[in-house]
Amino acid sequence: MNSVTFSVFFIGFLLMTLIVQFWLGSRQIRHILQHRAAVPPEFASKIPLEAHQKAADYSIAKTKFGLVSLLFNAVVLMGFTLFGGLQLLSVLVLNLTGPGMLYQIGLLAAFAVVSGLLDLPFSYYSQFVLEQKFGFNKMTPALFFGDMLKSTALGAVIGLPLIWVVLTLMDKSGALWWLYAWVVWSGFQLLMMLIYPSVIAPIFNKFTPLEDDSLRSRIEGLMQRVGFASKGLFVMDGSKRSAHGNAYFSGFGAAKRIVFFDTLIARLAPEEIEAVLAHELGHFKLKHIVKRMVVIFGVSLAFLALLGYLKQQVWFYTGLGVDPMLLAKNDAMALILFMLSLPVFTFLFSPLTSISSRKHEFEADAFAAHHTNANDLVAALVKLYEDNASTLTPDPLHSAFYDSHPPASVRISKLLTA
Repeated sequence: MNSVTFSVFFIGFLLMTLIVQFWLGSRQIRHILQHRAAVPPEFASKIPLEAHQKAADYSIAKTKFGLVSLLFNAVVLMGFTLFGGLQLLSVLVLNLTGPGMLYQIGLLAAFAVVSGLLDLPFSYYSQFVLEQKFGFNKMTPALFFGDMLKSTALGAVIGLPLIWVVLTLMDKSGALWWLYAWVVWSGFQLLMMLIYPSVIAPIFNKFTPLEDDSLRSRIEGLMQRVGFASKGLFVMDGSKRSAHGNAYFSGFGAAKRIVFFDTLIARLAPEEIEAVLAHELGHFKLKHIVKRMVVIFGVSLAFLALLGYLKQQVWFYTGLGVDPMLLAKNDAMALILFMLSLPVFTFLFSPLTSISSRKHEFEADAFAAHHTNANDLVAALVKLYEDNASTLTPDPLHSAFYDSHPPASVRISKLLTA
């Protein structure tokens, strides 16, 4: 492999990925438009035509916006790599800091800041134009920028020490640095799962104990039936940011807690909430969480091993528009280039992830139907599809690439015939 060959591969895969993504997006838009005029027969008695058309328009708007974002991100990617943006940024940081660890951390921080600023207009548009247009946005600009500042500060407090450890391992621990870095990263992920519910999540949202005694009794009965112990049942003030609703559990071991969005509590009947929670508990009892973690850890190990090889190859840097530093370490640059280039080469494998995720969703639905009433879960799903303006008629191929959950018609049909 030489730099020219790698550049050609990179550009070729980038173009191919863009072509496939735009083709999938156009299929999605056409398919939804073709079915916009009428509610699918299986939902005709449950969802009004107006709600169905709102979901169609919302999905089309999101798809079009996503295509614009894809094109912009491709231009930014080329700007960072083959057009010399990272090389320029590296020189600027090196002139300010000199060689050493400060340069490497400064390069990663500068890249994160520039990337965040480039992404900011799209995030703002998504929240205050797209979500606002369809009635989902509940955020104020003050809350939006407050969240951004909190996330930045949290990323610095948590991320910078982790980056320092990884960069130190890359520099000091020899050819197997990637194995040691993987151990550190895996431990970090487990630590985040442990502290997220009680330490990180409350920074952004308010969590209050579930006060509805009847609903609490119903949920505790469900947990007893399925053998699930939780540290608490909480309601989250999701309505201060969005009208979308959800329920989830987080943490592991003694730190497990169940969380309901306040929008979900307000919209669903108690038996429907119980059925939705039974689905979420199904993921835990069927060990989907553990299985996903094993896959993620395995894939991350393989990718880190690959990075361990690539960071030693001059063509990896020069093929992406960067001259390796002779007077400074290139570990931070290798991390950035790997992070930027990896999605270009892996997008076409997206359906493999979707297949596994959908299998888990079907299994969790079956678990919920066994421990609660399947009709209650169907009723809850219909309300959630309507309230979240999720299209009932996605293009099957687009859905296979992008959707972790099965299409509504397939999912509900399977529940009703099980």
